[in-house]
Amino acid sequence: MTPLHSSASWEAFLKEHPEAHILQTDAWGELKSRFGWQAERVRSGDAGALVLFRRLPMGFTLAYIPKGPLGPWLRDLLPALDELCRRRRCLLLKVEPDSTESPDLAHELRSHGFMSSPHTIQPRRTLVVDLRGTEEEVLARMRQKARYNIRLAARKGVEVHPWADLQAFARLMQQTAARDGFGVHAPDYYRAAYDLFKPSGQCELFVAEYQGQALAALMVFARGARAWYFYGASTIQERNRMPTYLLQWEAMRWARRRGCSEYDLWGIPDADLDVLEANFTQRRDGLWGVYRFKRGFGGRVVRSAGAWDRPYQPALYRLYRAWFTRRAGGEA
Repeated sequence: MTPLHSSASWEAFLKEHPEAHILQTDAWGELKSRFGWQAERVRSGDAGALVLFRRLPMGFTLAYIPKGPLGPWLRDLLPALDELCRRRRCLLLKVEPDSTESPDLAHELRSHGFMSSPHTIQPRRTLVVDLRGTEEEVLARMRQKARYNIRLAARKGVEVHPWADLQAFARLMQQTAARDGFGVHAPDYYRAAYDLFKPSGQCELFVAEYQGQALAALMVFARGARAWYFYGASTIQERNRMPTYLLQWEAMRWARRRGCSEYDLWGIPDADLDVLEANFTQRRDGLWGVYRFKRGFGGRVVRSAGAWDRPYQPALYRLYRAWFTRRAGGEA
C-alpha cells in the first residue's frame, strides 16, 4: 500500500487523471476533514482513492469513497483498501463510483465482494447540460420557457456577478431550507468550501441582484471538462423577475470560459424520464420541487452506478442494512 500523505503528491497524481471528479480532490478531503470526517489518500500503481472515514459507535468506522476510486482499482487498489479499512476497524467500505449504471460494472463489483447498497450519499440521478458549441447553440438546446426566462430576467433589471459575502449566502441557504424543507450545512461549511476551492479557480459564488437586493445565489465548482452546481438558494422576493434562470445561465457561462463541456445540475428524483415527465407538475416532495426548474435547461438524465458496500463485519452490517432499509422504507 502507498499512502499519499501530502497534498502536493495527491494533486500530482490527479494531474494524471484530468477526468477525476472534484469529490476526489485534496481540497474536498480537507473540507470534509473539518466537518467530522478523516481523509486518507491511497495509491497503488495507476489506481488511487481519496477515502473518508467517520467514527461509528463501539469503536468502528465507516469508510466512504465519493465518486471514485480512480484507475483500475478493483485490480490494483482493492487489497490496499482492505488493509487500510481493517486497520481502522471499518464496519464497511462504501464506494460510489464516478460511473453510470451498467450491468457489466455491477457484475464486476459483485464478483469482488461488493453489495448494492440502499444507502446512497450523493444523488443517484442528475441532469447534465451540454455546454459545447456557441452560446446560442447551448440556449437552443434548452426548453423555450427557460430561454425566455433567462432573457426576461436581464430585461427586468436582474444583474448577476461574483459574490464574496459567505455569511449572507449561508443565511440565504438557511432561509431557503426552512421554506422548502431540505437540509443544509453549517454556515462555516460554505466559507470553508469557498476558501479551499476559490484560489485554484475551481469555485465561484454568484449572486443575482435587483437594485442591490440579493434575490438568489449559487456556488458552482469545476474541474477539467465538468462543472457542478452543488449549492443554491433564493428568496421569495421579486420572483416574477426570474433571477434563478439568469443565475444558472451565468454560472454556465463561467464554466464554459474555464473550458468545461458539461454542467451537472446535481440531483433530481431517482425515477425514469417518463415518470419524471408524468409527475413533475403535481409532486413537490423531495427533489421533485427542483426538477421542474432544472428540466428547463435541457440536460440529459444520467443515473449513476449508485452506492456499493463492502462489509468487514458481516453480522453488524446486516443490522445496519436492516435499520437503514426500515428507515428509508425501501427494499434490501
